[in-house]
Amino acid sequence: MIEDHMMHRPWRMIDRRKSRQIMVGDVPVGGDAPITVQSMTNTLTHDVAATVAQIHALEQAGADIVRVSCPDEESSLALREIVKQVKVPIVADIHFHYKRGVEAAQNGAACLRINPGNIGSEDRVREVIKAAKDNNCSIRIGVNAGSLERDLLEKYGEPCPDAMVESAQRHIQILEEHDFFNFKISCKASDVFMACAAYQQLADVCDYPLHLGITEAGGLRSGTIKSAIGMGNLLWMGIGDTIRVSLSADPVEEIKVGFDILKSLGLRHRGVNIISCPSCARQQFKVIDTVAALEERIAHITTPMTVSIIGCVVNGPGEALMTDIGLTGGGSDNHQVYIGGEKAHRFNSGDKTIVDHIAAMIEEKAAQIEAEKLKSAA
Repeated sequence: MIEDHMMHRPWRMIDRRKSRQIMVGDVPVGGDAPITVQSMTNTLTHDVAATVAQIHALEQAGADIVRVSCPDEESSLALREIVKQVKVPIVADIHFHYKRGVEAAQNGAACLRINPGNIGSEDRVREVIKAAKDNNCSIRIGVNAGSLERDLLEKYGEPCPDAMVESAQRHIQILEEHDFFNFKISCKASDVFMACAAYQQLADVCDYPLHLGITEAGGLRSGTIKSAIGMGNLLWMGIGDTIRVSLSADPVEEIKVGFDILKSLGLRHRGVNIISCPSCARQQFKVIDTVAALEERIAHITTPMTVSIIGCVVNGPGEALMTDIGLTGGGSDNHQVYIGGEKAHRFNSGDKTIVDHIAAMIEEKAAQIEAEKLKSAA
């Protein structure tokens, strides 16, 4: 229902930048593919059990792609066992040693995060690209403001968008000269202004898919805000094909924040989007406690839908018009429940809490939607 309403509101439409499409394993990135959400493990990669456990947690949260670091031979060889036990495609994070890139491609990596200009001699670059080609492995050029080439820093005086884009173009040229085009690019900075400017410039000078990120964004709260501002602005402009939220927090939180950013812009829908008021003296039930408990209760629901939880009748009925399920607080514990914007029934807590009641409705609605999907697909 909600998506139908949005299609009739041109001011909510985002015109995505046209990019070529590549494959990261079996996941398309770019073109008209959905914007993918990814994260990175923080376990020791050679600890296969711990790394696989974290990847499984990320899969459960909805990750489309997961990156692991391969700083040594033990880690790149461990990929052979890791990829057997997970469903998502794995990106191997390679920095300077070309052999790690070759090993990662040979041992099951779906993509290499690498800067070809940092690998060394022409022969080494050629060997990594050959390994990528032979093993159907894509590449991500990963430009970072904190690790720009020395000559570019001397030329520009400091990290800046122009230097970052010039660095990206150097690496692009290397891959293109080796007849390799199965790659995407990132231009990350911890400074929101610098990152956004770099991505905008890069979007204008190439048609490769772009991996968005505000690198080293900070802790859960501050990093979420910086990422939402930076990536949110770029996504709103139609720039970006895959995203990674970089937080000093549990990697699962990166996936949650990534999907929340996409949901807020109507670019991707996974799980329940709760619209709720901040509460005030007019509230007819404890809104904050209710929403916190409800979010935890329905975290397992992946079916897209929108639910409004509003404490009083000032905004409740209006918000309910735009949601699949709505609850508006009423006096004497007599609350109004809406379905599809229409009044459905009154609810008094009694033996069942608001959380129990709305969670049960959400689960029933999710089951109904999934059943209809199966019926349509049959």
